[in-house]
Amino acid sequence: MSKTSLFITFEGGEGGGKTTQINTLAKALTDQGHKVVTTREPGGTAEAEKIRNLLVQREGGEWSPMAECLLLFAARSMHVEDIIKPALNEGKIVISDRFTDSTKAYQGYGYALPMNKIKAIDKAVLDGFEPDLTFVFDIDPEEGLHRSGRRLAAENLQIKQTEDRYENLEMAFHKRLREGYLEIAKKEPERCHVIDAAGSIDDIAAEIAKVVQERLG
Repeated sequence: MSKTSLFITFEGGEGGGKTTQINTLAKALTDQGHKVVTTREPGGTAEAEKIRNLLVQREGGEWSPMAECLLLFAARSMHVEDIIKPALNEGKIVISDRFTDSTKAYQGYGYALPMNKIKAIDKAVLDGFEPDLTFVFDIDPEEGLHRSGRRLAAENLQIKQTEDRYENLEMAFHKRLREGYLEIAKKEPERCHVIDAAGSIDDIAAEIAKVVQERLG
């Protein structure tokens, strides 16, 4: 693996502004001469995108927390083997919108699926593979959902208009989600960097760029 390869993930609840910052970072790194791959979860491969439709679409179905977890890791397995690892082996920087932390936060903290079960599945599927750097976007759930709902309403593509299954869950779920993400970041401070998502777009971009450059040396 080349010295320039780096696996970066962006995490957080709904409406934190991850997409904007992923695009900004990818452009900045590309302008610096790095080869960058941007991807997302669930998704990244044709098969994983089909699983995404089952999980995030409004009419995707009623899945148990364990069923969701298994579907997510099925998608993640192909994502890692077909997209992420090959890119890293070619010396590229991979930026993913969500990864395993999302499963821990949503299915674990949000739905109360026992964390030891999630970790056991993680071990069986990924065998310790994890991001080099994770940005956790922290925002008050009510503000995040307000932002996200406004964004979805402005979208023209029907597939995006209906990707709101999690957004429609009760506020208590989103509060547990926020607490979960902060707990994950607290337990892994070397990997996780918490971002105040209520800040300005430019300030957040500058903070992210500074942390990434430090990692790249």
